[in-house]
Order: sequence, then C-alpha cells, then structure tokens
Amino acid sequence: MTKRIPTLFEDVDTDNSGTIDKSEWDALELEDRRRRLEDEDAHRDQTRKMAWFSLWGMLLYPFAVVLTGIMGLDSASAIIGSMASIYFVSVAGVVSVFMGVTNLAKSAVKKKPQEVDNR
Repeated sequence: MTKRIPTLFEDVDTDNSGTIDKSEWDALELEDRRRRLEDEDAHRDQTRKMAWFSLWGMLLYPFAVVLTGIMGLDSASAIIGSMASIYFVSVAGVVSVFMGVTNLAKSAVKKKPQEVDNR
C-alpha cells in the first residue's frame, strides 16, 4: 500500500473543484504576505543584532588593550593596539556593506512591478 502525497495544487484547491477560485487565490496571497512580513522581521532582527554586536566589539576593544597592559602582557597589548586601526575599519566596512546591499535589494524589489492576476 502506497501513501499518496498531495500536490501543491491539491493543497491550494481546498474545495476540490479542480480550479483555484478567487477565495483560494486570496488565501495564497495572504500566506505570501505573511511570509514576507516574517522574513522582513527576521532580517530586521538580524541587522539589529549585527549592529549591537559590532558596537559592543568596538566599545570593548580598547578595554582589551588596557586590560592586557594591566595584566603585564605588554607584547599582547602592543599587538592588540596595533590591530585597532584595521579592526575598526573592518567592522565598520562589514556592517556598512551589509546594510547597503540590503537597502539596494529592497529598492530593487520596490521598483519591480507586481504581477497582477485577475482571474
């Protein structure tokens, strides 16, 4: 005995009429909008976490230099201190590129005309 797996069409055709009615299209559209909102929300959370992580890293980096100096690790302090210029530029670059690409992608999606199906 084989188990039958329903197709996507059968999942959408809730009244089993063999066609996708207006109400079923509306349900699909609503589900699509819900998924987009969830994706956008997750993306905003990801961006916020990246910004906070970068901010804390930039704020705590000087304390790491001071802490290694207090602990008597002068060579570590010198090495960490010499990496500071590269670290700050790199973190700022990663965050700015991520946010810039995100905004470019959003503007490309907004410019793309929406396909309308008037069935």
